[in-house]
Amino acid sequence: MADFAELGLGDAIVDVVTGLGYETPTPIQEKAIPALLTGRDVVGLAQTGTGKTAAFALPILQRLDPSAKQTQALVLAPTRELALQVCEAFATYAAATPGLQVLPVYGGQSYQFQISGLKRGAHVVVGTPGRVIDHLERGTLDLSHLDVLVLDEADEMLNMGFAEDVERILADTPEYKQVALFSATMPTAIRRLAKQYLHDPMDIATPQARQSTSSVRQRWIATSHHHKLDVLTRLLEVESGDAMIIFVRTKQATEELAEKLRSRGYQAAALNGDLAQAQRERTVGALKSGVLDIVVATDVAARGLDVERISHVVNYDIPHDTEAYVHRIGRTGRAGRTGDAIVFVTPRERRMLGAIEKVSGQPVVEMSIPTADEVNARRVDKFAKEITSSMGSPQFHAFRGLVEQYAQENGVEMIDIAAALAVMGHDGDEFFVSGEVPGPHKRGPRDQREPREPRERRAPKDGRSIYRIAVGKRHKVTPAMVVGAMANEGGLRRSDFGKITIGMDHTLVELPPDLPGEVFDALSDTRISGRRIELRRDEGRPGGDQYGPRKGGPYKGGKGRGGKPPHRKGPRA
Repeated sequence: MADFAELGLGDAIVDVVTGLGYETPTPIQEKAIPALLTGRDVVGLAQTGTGKTAAFALPILQRLDPSAKQTQALVLAPTRELALQVCEAFATYAAATPGLQVLPVYGGQSYQFQISGLKRGAHVVVGTPGRVIDHLERGTLDLSHLDVLVLDEADEMLNMGFAEDVERILADTPEYKQVALFSATMPTAIRRLAKQYLHDPMDIATPQARQSTSSVRQRWIATSHHHKLDVLTRLLEVESGDAMIIFVRTKQATEELAEKLRSRGYQAAALNGDLAQAQRERTVGALKSGVLDIVVATDVAARGLDVERISHVVNYDIPHDTEAYVHRIGRTGRAGRTGDAIVFVTPRERRMLGAIEKVSGQPVVEMSIPTADEVNARRVDKFAKEITSSMGSPQFHAFRGLVEQYAQENGVEMIDIAAALAVMGHDGDEFFVSGEVPGPHKRGPRDQREPREPRERRAPKDGRSIYRIAVGKRHKVTPAMVVGAMANEGGLRRSDFGKITIGMDHTLVELPPDLPGEVFDALSDTRISGRRIELRRDEGRPGGDQYGPRKGGPYKGGKGRGGKPPHRKGPRA
């Protein structure tokens, strides 16, 4: 297509679109706009960021009658953020449609404000399913004159549990209406919905539907769970960009990570479903205006978030759903802009990379954890730029005079004063970083691994020694049974016993180190649970583990694998 005029749109709307900088329609717009202008139902496969909002908004605007006060178009969206985004798009495209009223309705906002807007007459209502049903039940929303119904991101609405609500709304609308259904995926539930409620729909599956991430450079970084925060802070230091959205899996994680970033000096805020709507709107507004540069969000909270400043998307927690990955990175690289997406991958998550590449249609390239040298080089560069920038400050000459005065009065070199001022500006924090963030541990083949260092033998308390008896959990032994039998048969006092550790086939007992031979003789035939205890001083396994040999390994001085330790009495006095 040469331009939007060839799609059948009126001159006024075409002028608005071209004035916004749109030159040629996207594939979804090229196919959906002519179909919707002729009144056909449409089922469109389209990812976020492919221009689908304009694909349904522009035909609706052309067909609306602003002189009629009834609600003529209803757009259902899965989240409040997406509903607001669609409203903003309608308001932008309606610059040449005087008198048009667009009203968002969603949970978390005052009912009275929404009811007042509905009473005044809203030509287009954009809402979440739950709040739309609330207004239908209250009788404050009249859909009897509805001409067009749009289901935006239908798969997400169903994933969020809105299936029954959507069907309830569809059932309350006029039978003869135009329906447009847009979805990033086409599972069976969406197909069933389309078959039941749409009349002879036109299927639109654009080749670019899964290629919408082509403007996003995708990279992955191998790390362990425990070092993610250190890796993230190094990325924040070396990556050049504007604003960043960081995705985690849970609401609690958004708060925790945002707080950790703030403690490290970054302006970060959480965005999750538990926030009051006013707070969510303030957070998004701060991100758009540049007051805030980092948002930590869940998938649902960031749904429909369209902020031009977002240059980076970081998957701090890799999504279990590969479609969610595409939606996440769709927050950047929008409307022809380029963007960066980075995903943290732990060793157990490596298998998910192939699925991510398949669903995104683009390669995901491995990157290394930024080194200390890279971070320090970036800090030096930033420091130099800050010096240059400060020289242009209106206060520069005033401070220069103070510095000159201090140098003359104290006989101090100017360079030393400059260094002291730099220290003041960093609040005593270390300027250069040292050391590297460890990468994830990778296990090699067993015969190539370094031998494991033996554990140190635990030293008994109070100078006692460790003795072994040949009964354990398998014989249903308890500490009380051990103390009772050995004290009664061997003439030991209760105070002679220290820690008792019961293993599967043996028990370790802490006793005085100088047990006389008479005790060994007295206990030579002692039995616990019907089994001879075979008391002997424990010498541990090779390498010094007081808990005896490894499973299946040879006892020290025994018969080898599965061998039984030989019976021997202790030394005689």
